[in-house]
Amino acid sequence: MRPLAGITVVALEHAIAAPFATRQLADLGARVIKVERPGVGDFARSYDARVRGLASHFVWTNRSKESLTLDVKHPEAQAILHRLVRESADVVVQNLAPGAAARIGLGWDALAREKPSLIVCDISGYGGDGPHRDRKAYDLLIQSEAGFVSVTGTGQAPAKAGVPVADIAAGMYAYSNILAALLHRQQTGRGQHIDVSMLESLVEWMGFPLYYAFAGAPPPPRSGAAHAAIYPYGPFPAGDGTVVMLGLQNEREWAAFCADVLRQPALAGDERFATVAQRSANRDALRELIVAAFAPLSGAEVVARLDTAGIANARVNDMHDVWGHPQLAARGRWRDVATPAGRIPALLPPGSWEEGEPRCDAVPAVGQHTDAILAELGYTPERIAALRADCAI
Repeated sequence: MRPLAGITVVALEHAIAAPFATRQLADLGARVIKVERPGVGDFARSYDARVRGLASHFVWTNRSKESLTLDVKHPEAQAILHRLVRESADVVVQNLAPGAAARIGLGWDALAREKPSLIVCDISGYGGDGPHRDRKAYDLLIQSEAGFVSVTGTGQAPAKAGVPVADIAAGMYAYSNILAALLHRQQTGRGQHIDVSMLESLVEWMGFPLYYAFAGAPPPPRSGAAHAAIYPYGPFPAGDGTVVMLGLQNEREWAAFCADVLRQPALAGDERFATVAQRSANRDALRELIVAAFAPLSGAEVVARLDTAGIANARVNDMHDVWGHPQLAARGRWRDVATPAGRIPALLPPGSWEEGEPRCDAVPAVGQHTDAILAELGYTPERIAALRADCAI
């Protein structure tokens, strides 16, 4: 049995942060009922059409869920939603605009009075209070507010991350807080209000650059794919044009790198490079030496030397390389999941279980489960048809 079997989550969610959190709960066996707008559904469904006509973001964050379409502004749809929460939900997750859930009676204060055992998780850009509460908060904007963009990119231009890190961070903190709240409820019988902000989630991830700039010290410089404070740590070209990513972090590795990779053992005693901090401060000179040493070698020869010396290294893979990564294949990490457009591969979530494995069920079509969920609540086919005709569902 999966650990969250028997737990029902009602999710008023869109985009990435909340759907990513609830997909993790679904992976663990929770029943996740995703409330979507009739007709169009979650707007992330239309971000692109790269997966056989489906959106890449949506198929990533919404497998193993049930889709219920409700116009939450319609009085009868609101009544359905309230009844679903009251009768079935253990957890409510929402990332609507600030205050929107409360306006339809699904704020924490109202729900806690009706159902004290309920866990309510609100996900927003800036949190449930404070001067920025009502500001719009897309992933790029939070990356900027959290200082992430200021330390990412090159000296010539800042850059955002290539994935929605603010959404992912908020989704993962929502997920872990909900798991903790379920344990708390198991011990006390009481529910919990969880208020997760994208800003606070990503600022938590900024701990290294924050402390690096502690008490007015200069922040770490933007250093592209290299490390701002450790060197050599980043990409280096081989003579055949291959880029090799490598990193070393201590004096033992530095000595081995000089002797076995660069074949210049005397360099280990060069005062310019005697410590991690000095190597970083003199990185331009050191880079010239490394590039010159790699120039006669192919990428494969550089990697062979690095492996012999015990120096960490990696290929700079693109997405096509990752689809075919031999380590993922060898560990059996891929599964096929159903979608409205046919079966597609999906990566199992990180971790391994002795009993069974995480759930990897279908990605739902818009409103695919509406009739079945309403039937569970006692609605007849005739009443469901009338609700649909009235555009409530």
